[in-house]
Amino acid sequence: MAPSRSWLLRLVIAFSLAQGAVSMARPAVSYRALSLGADERAIGVIAGVHALLPLFAAVPLGRRTDHGRCAPLLPVGVVLISGGCALSGTADSLAAMAAWSGVMGLGHLSFVIGAQSIVARQSAPAEQDRSFGHFTIGASLGQLVGPVGAGALIGADVARTSGLALLAAAAVAAASLTSLWRIEHRTPPRPRAERTTVPVRGILRARGVPAGIFISLAVLSATDVLTAYLPVIGEHRGIAPAVVGVLLGLRAAATIACRLVMTPMIRLMGRTALLTTTCLAGGLLCGGIALPVPLWALAAMRILLGFCLGAGQPLSMTTVVQAAPAEARSTALALRLTGNRLGQVAAPAGAGLLAGVAGAAAPFAVIGALLVLSAAVSARRHPPEHAAPAPEAAVSAPVPSPLPRADHRGADA
Repeated sequence: MAPSRSWLLRLVIAFSLAQGAVSMARPAVSYRALSLGADERAIGVIAGVHALLPLFAAVPLGRRTDHGRCAPLLPVGVVLISGGCALSGTADSLAAMAAWSGVMGLGHLSFVIGAQSIVARQSAPAEQDRSFGHFTIGASLGQLVGPVGAGALIGADVARTSGLALLAAAAVAAASLTSLWRIEHRTPPRPRAERTTVPVRGILRARGVPAGIFISLAVLSATDVLTAYLPVIGEHRGIAPAVVGVLLGLRAAATIACRLVMTPMIRLMGRTALLTTTCLAGGLLCGGIALPVPLWALAAMRILLGFCLGAGQPLSMTTVVQAAPAEARSTALALRLTGNRLGQVAAPAGAGLLAGVAGAAAPFAVIGALLVLSAAVSARRHPPEHAAPAPEAAVSAPVPSPLPRADHRGADA
């Protein structure tokens, strides 16, 4: 019997809820830390700790999934996300906030490694751009709804309402467990004698892997700083938390729009040109947020920025998976996530130090420069590209039909 084709749809639903919880918690953590007396530097440190534990755990988890099942990482990740959110909501010190933020980040990493490995294993090579595009739509949906939910819950009494938002985020994360049943196709395990372990150095030498890792780092660092520091910008410019939540949601909505039309854009431009163009435009727009523009212009830039940032993550996943040795794809994805977390540690912490010296808008200019550099890396890498198949030549893959399709056959987190 052929395996059910609903696995990707259920994975997208679960990822939407898990990412929604994290996206709701991140601005809520910033607001709660502000209520506990945090300044820009402390906000940067707390945001960096969110990625610190995952920085050391990614590769061991990737090694595990290369030689075993991926699905067990998903419920473990959900439990850690939910616990980190709930305990952050009740923490009464900045040190405790940072610690539980780290637990939340470790849970998110576990979920993402398991989920990305499932997508890589259960999608045919010619369908991976489209499958990763659908998968990352789950992240975008969470990034759309999460900040809006946090903004709606956080009111004038920030100390109390930010805690309530974090408890709500814990409940949203727990709800994702309902979509995780039979998510991974059962395959016979390879005999231990046939298993090979590719050294990390060998994976990093594969053509296209370093470029994919750096581009992913730059895009995710931009997203992370935009999420963590927009509340600070809002405080400085007198923008209400509810409006900040809407601004964060606008970026996510535009990212979804990008991923829905990503397959036609790849056909029109090619993967390298699409990555280069979107990273360059995203860098210029990110730098524009640092300017004292009116609210309508800020919203417009957020929409355009969200569209530009939409292509980087799914295309970098495909680039890394297709460039890495077949027996080390989960480890390669884990190395990509390690790069992401390195950026999440360094970018917010560095942004916090910079904001303390040059003002709250300065981190956006630095992130803009990082995106421009990633555009240069993308333009120079020239990896082999896999064009999306024509409808009559498409390789059958387990892609769920209920998801929206950009090319009427299927098209992102």
